[in-house]
Amino acid sequence: MSISAIHEWRMNDFLISTDSTKLDIQAVHQYLTRSTWAKGIDLETVTTSAANSLNFGIYHNESLAGFARLITDYATFAYLCDVYVLEEYQGDGLGRWLMECIHSHPVFEKLRRVLLFTTTAPWLYEKFGYEPVNKKNYAWAITRPDIYNNR
Repeated sequence: MSISAIHEWRMNDFLISTDSTKLDIQAVHQYLTRSTWAKGIDLETVTTSAANSLNFGIYHNESLAGFARLITDYATFAYLCDVYVLEEYQGDGLGRWLMECIHSHPVFEKLRRVLLFTTTAPWLYEKFGYEPVNKKNYAWAITRPDIYNNR
């Protein structure tokens, strides 16, 4: 199975696909701009970030129902981000299924480290082995949460 190949998973009327040509960037932007972590993000930034990521779209009858992306070198490291399921689809296990699909992707098996920053749904990520990094002087970051509002 090629890492660069398109991967798809089906469950009932839902499809998760890494095919970026299926991705509705306008819909991703519409959600992200109202999210807690990317409020006010511009369309160009969303477009560029998706173009440089391994994207996972959740589709219901070809309409985007959720999204996640891995920023990765495809060998040792990935940053999981922009994970969401639209409100009308929450509560049906789609978030869990999305995480299962991400973890079953061939690139994921190779990764030495996967990073995730989140303030929402820690219970979901804990089920998949994510742990908080609370070691003194271990995780370092430059954080600019209002960057999209200061342009």
